[in-house]
Amino acid sequence: MPESNHTNEINALRELSRTVGEDPLQVQAAGGNTSLKQDDRMWIKASGTWLANAVDTDLFVPVQLSGLREALSKSDPRAEKSVDFVEQALNPAGLRPSIETTVHAVLPQKIVVHVHCVDTIALAVQKNAKALLAKSLADFNWLWVPYIRPGLPLSKCISAAITPGVEVIVLGNHGLVVTADTVALAQALLHRVREALKQPVKSTPPANLETLHRLSADSQYLPANDLATHAIAMDNASLTIAAGGNLYPDHVIFLGDGSTIADDSNSITLVAETNKNENNELPLSIIVPNAGVLMHASANDSQRALARCLSDVCLRVADGSNINYISPAQVHELLHWEAESYRQSLAL
Repeated sequence: MPESNHTNEINALRELSRTVGEDPLQVQAAGGNTSLKQDDRMWIKASGTWLANAVDTDLFVPVQLSGLREALSKSDPRAEKSVDFVEQALNPAGLRPSIETTVHAVLPQKIVVHVHCVDTIALAVQKNAKALLAKSLADFNWLWVPYIRPGLPLSKCISAAITPGVEVIVLGNHGLVVTADTVALAQALLHRVREALKQPVKSTPPANLETLHRLSADSQYLPANDLATHAIAMDNASLTIAAGGNLYPDHVIFLGDGSTIADDSNSITLVAETNKNENNELPLSIIVPNAGVLMHASANDSQRALARCLSDVCLRVADGSNINYISPAQVHELLHWEAESYRQSLAL
């Protein structure tokens, strides 16, 4: 495209990226990614960066498409990180491309927007997700992709399954992808799909902050500062879902394996000590039934955002739903994936 048109489109992509990045119902912390293709170059969000900062920060990385696509076709291991295909002369900050770079590369449209929409995830974690989605997405050309590790495995799965004209992809236990040939069309499509997938939100009483303060006194924990985070503790069905296992990758990456739910003990310190992970680390969040959520004092903004996400998702899952959790093997795969370790190391 002419340079002026490209500048207009990249600026429009920055604005769209900021809009979705500032909405916790679409993107949490450094999750989600957007991209723009221009001839043989793809500008994609850098790993570990926040879409919310897309206007104020230079966070798009230029990747050579033909080289990356050739590597993908040959199962070249360099495709996984994609760093060898970055045009470093246009990347003065030395940013590393998103872990989903290969997913964007296999899609033909110029604009790709991937979000962790909580309404979408609330459907995509259910065992009958494809049937539920089919009812809501009847007016779209869409593709269902069962859960597979993000990055290279996901891109290969999409490449093998996609057919001409597909513009919407729902990723099992993961999120939503929309594609178009302009930012304006992608934004409009995203809005239409989100409206089609919108789920009822269960009503819950307010958190019992007095109880939370009392239980966390003299501990390393504090009540979550975002009041929406506490809702999960006030709904028994949502608690049951959280207790059952891991619903989506970013929970595992930023909060660890599973959810810690307090029992009848009055000692949060005891609850924390008895729920350390395999690295002998205290849980970052503790759900206290009928009271709210406590966060470890060391929790960063990314971890707090994912604690809220758990509430937002679970309160949108209909009671009695049959949940498809990420398996222990898939959790292990995520926790020992170098690309995710890198992204987490940048977390704020």
